[in-house]
Amino acid sequence: MSGQYVIEMNGIKKSYYIGSPNELEILHGIDLTVKEGEFVSIVGPSGSGKSTLMNIIGALDSPTAGEYLLDGVPLAQMSRKKLSQVRNQKIGFVFQTFNLIPRSTARGNVELPMLYAGYVRRDRLRRAEELLEMVGMGERSEHMPNELSGGQKQRVAIARAMANDPAIILADEPTGALDSATGRMVMDIFHRLHREQGKTIVLITHNKELAEETERIVTIRDGAVSSDVPSAGSRMEEDGHESV
Repeated sequence: MSGQYVIEMNGIKKSYYIGSPNELEILHGIDLTVKEGEFVSIVGPSGSGKSTLMNIIGALDSPTAGEYLLDGVPLAQMSRKKLSQVRNQKIGFVFQTFNLIPRSTARGNVELPMLYAGYVRRDRLRRAEELLEMVGMGERSEHMPNELSGGQKQRVAIARAMANDPAIILADEPTGALDSATGRMVMDIFHRLHREQGKTIVLITHNKELAEETERIVTIRDGAVSSDVPSAGSRMEEDGHESV
C-alpha cells in the first residue's frame, strides 16, 4: 500500500429540495479517506445515507457542499463530459443487479468500457478474454446474459469493472442477489484483486459478516459517519481462502 489517498472527502453534504421549506439534508458533513490499495466496507441500515454516499463516491451525483478529490483530482469543477470519463476510466462499478447489456455477449459486456475509452478492437478483445479468464468465465465468453447464472453474471460484471484498470472498484451489495455459496465465490474474487493486484475496493453492504472481511468498516448512521474502525477481516486472506 502506497499511502496515497484515492478518495478524500471533506465535509460532504447532500440536500434535496434546496431552498424550499421541505429541504431535506441526507448527508450531514461526511469526512472519509480511502488509501490506495485499501479494502474498505461502508455499512449502515436502510435510510442511513450510504446509497447517497455511494453515488457521490462514484461521481454519479454531486454533493451540495464539501470537497471530494478522487485520485487527487477535485471533481466539483469538472464538466459533464469529464465526469463521464472519470466514471469510465477511474471507477469500476459492480452492482447488485449486475446491469449487463442483455443483447451483448459476456465478452461484449466486458469490452464496452474499453470501447468508450477508445481502445482499438484487437486490444479490447485480448483484454476482455484475459479478464474473463481471470474470473473463471473464459469458456463462457460467447454466452448471452440470459444463458448465465446469477453468479456467472456477477463474475462478468467484475471483469467489466476491471476493463480500464480503474483506480477504485465500487461494489454496491455485490452478493445481495446471490446464494451464500455463490456470494462466497464473488467475495473471493474481490480478495484476489485486492491481494494480487493491489486494487482499492469500496464495498457497500448491509452484511456485517462480509464487512468483517475487509480491512476497515465505516458505519453510516443518520447521514453521518458513526464509526470508522479496523476490522478483523484480513483473516480471510491470511487463511488463503479462495475458490473461483
